Amino acid sequence: MDYSIKQVSEKTNLKAHVLRYYEREGLLPDISRSESGIRRYSEEDLEWLGLVCCLKNTGMSIKQIRDFVALSAQGKETLRQRCDMLIEHRKNVESQIEEMHNHLKKVTHKIEYFTSQYEEYLHS
Repeated sequence: MDYSIKQVSEKTNLKAHVLRYYEREGLLPDISRSESGIRRYSEEDLEWLGLVCCLKNTGMSIKQIRDFVALSAQGKETLRQRCDMLIEHRKNVESQIEEMHNHLKKVTHKIEYFTSQYEEYLHS
């Protein structure tokens, strides 16, 4: 089944201009078009878009994603390089998670502190 840009936009909650930008930047290669030039997205394109969004939302730069796409276009010979890129990215994501967890601990500590201060205030 093929999808229009409007359908993909609705399905992914990405604006149409973002989809066009991703295509222009080389993150969504080979989007087919109808005879009248209308973009037609396949299920495979949607899967690829899901990966692009995942990588972007976890901090991978547009340039790095573009490099990943370029490697993918070269076929199986680049599987090891792509895997290495994802392993490195996973390390970065894990580091971000650890940092966020530390921030969460601080926020939780402050909530406990202010809650106890408020309780003391109410009972004084």
